[in-house]
Amino acid sequence: MKPRITVITLGVDDLEKSLEFYKEGLGFPTEGIIGKEFEHGAVAFFDLQAGLKLAIWNRHDLAKEAKVPQTAASPSEFTLGHNVGSKEEVDELMDQAKQAGAVITDPAHDTFWGGYSGHFQDPDGHLWEIVWNPQWDIEG
Repeated sequence: MKPRITVITLGVDDLEKSLEFYKEGLGFPTEGIIGKEFEHGAVAFFDLQAGLKLAIWNRHDLAKEAKVPQTAASPSEFTLGHNVGSKEEVDELMDQAKQAGAVITDPAHDTFWGGYSGHFQDPDGHLWEIVWNPQWDIEG
């Protein structure tokens, strides 16, 4: 399989609340919720970088579509990593997320491997890491 991730879909409990968090709080571009005319179809897409989108979809509808049982959410299963170009950017984005209503689980700090990072949870508990890695050249 050729690696070609194009959409990361997060199951959410309250589509409107999550839309507000990502659109208004974090400033992710979106056309808003689409597909309301379809049973189990309401979803919102956010443009990330070229060729990659973030989608939010009701957790119940996602489980139905994938034909898997809906289980309790667990924030420790994965993180979404957002790499930036400086320690200052980490601090700025952590503050922006907090102002948007995120729960800061791990305040920004120097890491054991020489970087700088912090973690927060979105309104549905999805875990994000904001990180500066001095070994990676991140374009603005």
